[in-house]
Parts: sequence; structure tokens; C-alpha cells
Amino acid sequence: MARADASGHPAPDRRAVLRGSLVASAALALPGLTAGTAVGAPVRTGAAPAQLLSGRPRADWGVQAGDVTAGSALVWVRSDRPARMWVETSATESFRNPRRLRGPLLGPGTDFTGTTALHGLPPGRQVHYRVVLTDPDDPRRTSEPVYGAFRTAPSRRRDGVRFLWSGDLAGQGWGINPDRGGYPIFDEMARLDPDFFLFSGDTVYADGPLTETVELPDGGLWRNVVTEEKAKVAETLAEYRGNFRYNLMAESLRRFNARVPSIVQWDDHEVVNNWYPGEILTDERYTERRADVLAARARQAFGEYFPLSSLHRNGEGRIHRVVRHGPLLDVFVLDMRTHRGANSPGLETSDPQGVLGAEQLAWLKRELARSRAVWKVIASDMPLGLIVPDGENVEAVAQGDPGAPLGRELQIAELLRFVKHRRITGTVWLTADVHHTSAQHYSPERAAFKDFAPFWEFVSGPLNAGAFPASSLDGTFGPERVFVKAPERGNVAPSEGYQFYGQVDIDGDSGELTVRLREEGGAVLFTRTLRPGLVGQ
Repeated sequence: MARADASGHPAPDRRAVLRGSLVASAALALPGLTAGTAVGAPVRTGAAPAQLLSGRPRADWGVQAGDVTAGSALVWVRSDRPARMWVETSATESFRNPRRLRGPLLGPGTDFTGTTALHGLPPGRQVHYRVVLTDPDDPRRTSEPVYGAFRTAPSRRRDGVRFLWSGDLAGQGWGINPDRGGYPIFDEMARLDPDFFLFSGDTVYADGPLTETVELPDGGLWRNVVTEEKAKVAETLAEYRGNFRYNLMAESLRRFNARVPSIVQWDDHEVVNNWYPGEILTDERYTERRADVLAARARQAFGEYFPLSSLHRNGEGRIHRVVRHGPLLDVFVLDMRTHRGANSPGLETSDPQGVLGAEQLAWLKRELARSRAVWKVIASDMPLGLIVPDGENVEAVAQGDPGAPLGRELQIAELLRFVKHRRITGTVWLTADVHHTSAQHYSPERAAFKDFAPFWEFVSGPLNAGAFPASSLDGTFGPERVFVKAPERGNVAPSEGYQFYGQVDIDGDSGELTVRLREEGGAVLFTRTLRPGLVGQ
């Protein structure tokens, strides 16, 4: 069936009904949240001890699919107790003659979460799935099924692609507000019927405790659902896990997850603001101040709560990866945290570590050169030419010196030079992080460093977090800000607007890629169409 038209008006949904999956996902009562629970009162959201549980296992946190390709996908679930995960797939909602897959045992070692890999899927097809949990001691005791669906990547170019991207969820003190229906932006995004959602980092704010209420500038009150784990900064593995569970308390996000698969990356707030390997924190809220220890705990929780192919297969838990979405699109997911050097003023004349590290840079060059996709989306968790300060140091790539590349800019210059000289076309950079939306065109004609081909960078977010004024530009790579929407003051509440996401449509016939920057409420703020195989557009 047709998707929404170019203006965003909803059309019939090819994932409609899903045999009641959305209703089933939304209606589940989460542990610790009952009709008598006061909003804002800290509640426990972890699994109760197994010996205190009776009846059948429950999958109250919904289902997710991730890293979907033409023939494979990952399916995620969380149980309320030890259980065996089973996944059934079908080409139809009736689940006639389903294929049944035995998943892992879910236990406390993974916080009762589990992921099952699906292989041998038909390309360009709707796949319906349902997850059932069974008691490992009595397989007759089974959970109610939880339903979801996704569309595999096409094998034919003419089928086209649509996806959305954004980041920054529940930051700066703005959590799940029942007065707004939780996170309403996810219901809005779901109506656009995307093939997948690129979650561009800051998926949680583990360093951002919530309070029951926040006073708004107009004298009103913002109300937060608050859990035990969200009442302080996360330090322990249990607290990091609780931060990822927190967002799943929002029914709108669970509904979204059941119908839209994800490609997920992380940034800093999954751990702590502006962290880098080897850092020793000075923040007095922390008793554990070694960033490496905190990051290891956060990475484990991140891998438990999202279905990521690289973390599912790779024992080292690598986050950077390429997800191939048919002949039109490859998505190169970067990790600008794990391999970076220390934050500094960014004026070094040599910086071999950069923001990607040597191994990731070599991987990215190799995979870009191998790609035969028309479009190569580089999913960057931080922008290139926007200045993001960290006190007297810089947090991202740009450092404010508009001259020749210095510091982390050296590594980006090396990458851009490689793309030009290998004649790699169709690179587009997508990011979030800075809590406003904008479009930047980079050109050597305006730049101090000139050995690269022009390209575009598009910024979106936040989803449900504080909005901030526009970042300043650094002229090293010649960015021109073609569009921006941002507030004039910092930490604007989601109820005041400035919540953003981006939409990308790739036309199967022409191969043209169209980016739309959108605001919660449905408005299309900016549109740009790029033609395949061209530079300097």
C-alpha cells in the first residue's frame, strides 16, 4: 500500500492491524506501574526475584527488530523472569504455517533480555513475527504472544526506501510526561510508515536524573514518571539497565518498536556527558569516577536493550558497522566514543587517534570503497563542522579555528580526501547531538582545506529533550548553513516545541534522495533533493 505522500499526509499503512500487535504492546501493564501508582513516585522496573513470581512469563516491555537487511533481522524481547525465547515468523497476519525459531534462555546475566537472529528471509517483503516466552522448567507455561512486523530491504532498486532519523531522548530533566502521552513523537513518526529508524545516539540520559516536577517558564509544571534508577546518575550495571528500561515504559515507544525496525548507535549520554576513554571524572555525584568502568557497564546494558548485529555477533561488542539496505542504500554507523582520544582544545598538528581511532577509520575507508549502493549514508553521532564545546576543550570535531585542519579535523580531512580520490559518490552525513535541526553544505570553494568533494550534512533531534540554540560553524571544511531552526535560549522544554526528526526518501526509479527536516506536529521545515552520482549539488 502507499505511504504518506511527499507532504507527509498519512496514506494507508502497509503495516495496518498486525493482528492486534499494537494494541497488545500498548495495553501491557508494566511491573511497578499500577492504577494506584502516583506519577513521579519512584517505582521499581526490574524483574522481581524468580522465586516470588507465579503464573506464566510476561513480555511486558514489547518487542523490537533491528539491523534489518534483505535476508536477515534481529528480534528482541525482555521477560519478567527466567524464560526461553521463541520467535515465529509468517508472511501473513494469520500466521498460517509459521516458521518457529528457538531463541536463547533469558536470565539475570542479560537482565532477562534476549535477541534472536532471523536468516533466510525473503527480500522486499513484509515479515510478521510474534514472540512467546516459555517457563524453562515447564514449557506448558507460556506467555501471551507479543506481535511485531518489519519489511526486509529490497533486492530491486525500483522498490525505493524511506527511513527516519533523530536522537536525544529524555534529556535535560524532561522524561516521560503522562500529560503529553509520554513520547508522542514516536506515534507521529510511525504514521509515516518508514522502513527503519536510525537512532543517532543519546538513546538514554544515564547522567541525567529526573525529578517529579519541573517548573516551566509560563508557570506551569512538567510532570515526570520517575523510577528508582532515574532518580540518580547511573553508576552500576543495574542503574544503566534501568535507564534503558525507563524509555520502554512509554507506550508510544513500544508501539513504534513493534512496527518500525531500528539501526542504533550511541554517543555520550549512554555513559556520562562528554566522556572519552581514560577519563577520570571530577563530578561529585559519582562515586565511580573511572569513565572506562562506567562505559563498560553502559555498553553491556546498551547491547542488552537494543538488537544490534555487531554486538550480537562480535564478542568485543563493536558498535561501528555497515547495514546494507538493498541496492539503493548502505548505512555506515560510526562510533565516535569508544576509539577517540582525550578531549582537548583541538589544535594539535598531529592526532592519530582522532575521533574514530585508526582501526575504525581504516574500516570506514575499506567499506566505503567496497560499497556498490547508490547512496552511502554516514550515520555520525556528532556533527563535523558545528562547534560543540567541552569547557575549554572541544567535544566533537570542529574547534573554532577556520584554518587548516588541526586536532580531530586531521582525521576527517584524511577521510574526505580518500572519498574524493577514490571517486566515491553518494555520501550523505546524518547526525543529531546538538538539539536543533539544520542543513549544512560543505564545499572546498569556501574551505581552508580544499582536497575534498562537496557533500551535505543534515542534523535533527531532539526527540524528547531540551532544545538549544544553534551551534557556531567552523570554516575549515567550508560549511554553509542553508537552513536552521533552533530556540534562542537553552533547555527549552519539549512542550514548548523544537522537537525534530528527519525523513529520507530514495526514489526507486530516479535514484534521487530527498531529505525532509520535520518538527513534532507534522510540519516539514526544509526539503532538499539530491541526484545520484553528482558532486557539488
